[in-house]
Amino acid sequence: MRRIFLFLMILVLGACNDSDDNGTTVVPVEFLGELDWVKSFGGSGEDTAQSVIQTSDGGYAVLGYTNSTDGDLVEKALNVNDYWLLKFDLDGNLEWHKTYGGSKDDRGQSVIQTNDRGYAIVGYAMSDDGDGSNNEGFHDNWILRLDASGNILWEKSFGFSGHDHSYDVVQTSDGGFFFSGFLDVTSSGGEGNTGKNPYLTRHGVGEFWGTRLDANGDLIWRRYFGGTNNDRSFGVVEANDGGLVMVGASESDDFDISNSKGSYDFWVVKVTAKGEMLWEKSFGGTGIDKAYAIVKTQDNAYAIVGNTFSIDTDISKNNGESDVWLIKVSDMGELLWEKTFGGTAFDAARGLGNTSDGGFVIAGNSKSLDGNATQNMGENDLWIIKTDSEGNVLFEKSFGGADLDFGFDALEDKSGNLVLVGESSTAFSPEMEHQGSTDLVILRIK
Repeated sequence: MRRIFLFLMILVLGACNDSDDNGTTVVPVEFLGELDWVKSFGGSGEDTAQSVIQTSDGGYAVLGYTNSTDGDLVEKALNVNDYWLLKFDLDGNLEWHKTYGGSKDDRGQSVIQTNDRGYAIVGYAMSDDGDGSNNEGFHDNWILRLDASGNILWEKSFGFSGHDHSYDVVQTSDGGFFFSGFLDVTSSGGEGNTGKNPYLTRHGVGEFWGTRLDANGDLIWRRYFGGTNNDRSFGVVEANDGGLVMVGASESDDFDISNSKGSYDFWVVKVTAKGEMLWEKSFGGTGIDKAYAIVKTQDNAYAIVGNTFSIDTDISKNNGESDVWLIKVSDMGELLWEKTFGGTAFDAARGLGNTSDGGFVIAGNSKSLDGNATQNMGENDLWIIKTDSEGNVLFEKSFGGADLDFGFDALEDKSGNLVLVGESSTAFSPEMEHQGSTDLVILRIK
C-alpha cells in the first residue's frame, strides 16, 4: 500500500500548526492509508448520505435522506423520505441528528456550514406540510437555514408544477446563498428566468437552474441555461470575482450549448454575480459523460469530476465500461488536463474535495478489480481516490460487501484524514450493524 506523508512546515522559530475555530491546535499526521473507523446508521428502510463537511469544531456534518421509522429513526412518524442531517464529533461519535420534511418525498443533497456556524441544506421536496410551507407541484427546490444545533431558522421552496431539483449550495461572499440544479422548463412554461421573456427564452426539457437568495432567503434572481434536450447542474462554486460556476451534464447541442461533443457532456457554465452568462464549455467524447462535482483550486482554476463512457475527443484513455473522469479547467474554461480512473467494469464518481497539498479526494463507486482499482468485495464498492495536483493517483481503496455499496462525497480533514460517506447494503465491518435495505455509512481513513 502506498504511503503518503503530510509534513509540518518548520519555521525558524518553531513549527507552525493549524488551529480550528475554537483555538484547538490541529497537527497533521503521517497518512497511513488505514481504516480508522466506520459507522453505519439507519433503520429497516432506505438510508443514504449524500454530502459531508468538516465543521468549525473539528467534527463532521452529514446530509442525506431516509424513509426509515425504526432503528436510529424511531422518532420519525412516516415511512417517506425526509432530509436527514447528522452531526458527529472528530472521532465519529454521533452528537445529534434531525430529520426535516413532511408527508411526501423529500431528499437532502448538500450541506454547508454558514458564517455563523449554523447550516444551510438543500435538496428537492414534494411536501407542503410538516417542515415545508409550500410546494408548487411534484419536487421543488427546498432550502433550509439552520442554527448550530440544527433548529430551523427559515425554509423556502422554489419551483413550478414539474420536477425541479437542487443539488448543491454555496454561501456567497455577501452572506446570501446560491444553489444550482434542474428546472423542468416544459412544466414551468418558460418561467424561472428573472428578467427574461419566458416566450423568447423557453427551450428544452430541462435546464441548468441557478437561484440566488439574500441572507434571509428572499429571492434575488434565478436563471436557467441549456438547450432543447435534458441539461442538469449538480455542482456549483463561487468564483474569486464573485461569479458562479455551475457544472453538470448536458444532452443538448443548441441554444446555450455551443460545442457539444456527444451524447451527454460535462457542461460548465460561468455566470456573473447578477446571473449573466460569461462563458460555457462542453467537455467529453462521443459517449455519455456526466459531471457531478466541482471545487475551486488554489490557482483560481476548477477541478471537476464525474464519469465517462467515451473513448475519444477530450478523453485520452478509457479503461472499461465507465471510468471516473477528473478534469481541470481554467477560470476562462480552458481544459488544462484530464485523467481517467477505473478498470474494465463500471466505475463512477460523485464527490470531490480539495486536499492540503493542492491535490484532490474523489468519492465514488467501483465494480472493477483491475486498472486503478486494486480490490473489489462484490458488486459496487464505495471507492475513494486521492490524487496529487496533476491528477496522479497517490492512494485508492474500496470498501463494501457482497451487495451494492455507493460513495457519494469525501473530504480531507484538518488532520489529513480522509472521510468518505455514502450508503451500504451490507455490514462490511464488525463496527457496523446492518439494519435495512441500505444504511447511511461514514468512514475515516488515517
